[in-house]
Amino acid sequence: MGAGRVHAYGAAAGLIGDLLLGDPRRGHPVAAFGRAAGAVERVLWRDHRGWGALHTVVCAGGAVALGAVAARAVRTSAPASIGLTGVATWAVVGGTSLAREAQAIGRALEAGDVEAARARLPHLCGRDPQALDADGIARAVVESVAENTSDAVVGALVWGAVGGVPGLLGFRAVNTLDAMVGHKSARYRRYGWASARLDDVAGWPGARLTAVLATVAGGDPRGAVAAWRADAAKHPSPNAGPVEASFAGALGVRLGGTLSYGGRVEHRPVLNDAGRGVETRDIDRAVRLSRRVGWLALGVCVAARHIVKGRTS
Repeated sequence: MGAGRVHAYGAAAGLIGDLLLGDPRRGHPVAAFGRAAGAVERVLWRDHRGWGALHTVVCAGGAVALGAVAARAVRTSAPASIGLTGVATWAVVGGTSLAREAQAIGRALEAGDVEAARARLPHLCGRDPQALDADGIARAVVESVAENTSDAVVGALVWGAVGGVPGLLGFRAVNTLDAMVGHKSARYRRYGWASARLDDVAGWPGARLTAVLATVAGGDPRGAVAAWRADAAKHPSPNAGPVEASFAGALGVRLGGTLSYGGRVEHRPVLNDAGRGVETRDIDRAVRLSRRVGWLALGVCVAARHIVKGRTS
């Protein structure tokens, strides 16, 4: 069986596994990686970019190496290779947990329980929930669904197509390191610089594919293209910008504006200023769009890998 078909079957199985099972409550591989990365940080931490770069190399490089060793061990068995790809894909994508958290917040808002929605919001993003009213929470959820569609689903599928199991594990390792040390706090401004920059590079192709597919799968392709072209570059993140702008245009809503992280207030440009304000009902719309984008991304990535492998075999 060719490498392209092995990857296709394994990636599809992994995405179906995520759809059916979601993330385990205990013993998640990404959580185990986070604990290991935290232990490495405790040994290496210095307020210096070089030590932070070493931390990134050790942790991300270790994940890639583990994937390469595992893939090599099963390379002579198609069923084992499919199984390994399936398990790795399931371990690194998080579309179902993303949808569940977003919809749980949406249900609380629909019931008028803003306090319950505030209590759940930190499970999804790092915003300060006490600074948000119901519409502000809904906007934060839609923005998080958009950004995490790229980070938690499409980006992983892209790198799985490029690098197989090592690509899958490496992308999730880089993305996790960025979440752990890539923010601009006093402790991590220098130490987390390398992780943040590597995450920008690794996330670039997935973010653009997510934006394209949101344009195709959304309800307003012209609006999505217009918002992407006009507003994506205004966002402080080179990857979140295209994704959030295309989602905003596709859904016909405004995203961006004033927000608060860890007591720090940011005034971000508005994305799709012609759209209306986000409402609670837009959470389900964003989740449905995210799911369509994820399945389309699987098809695109599988087809691309099959074509490339067919030409090189």
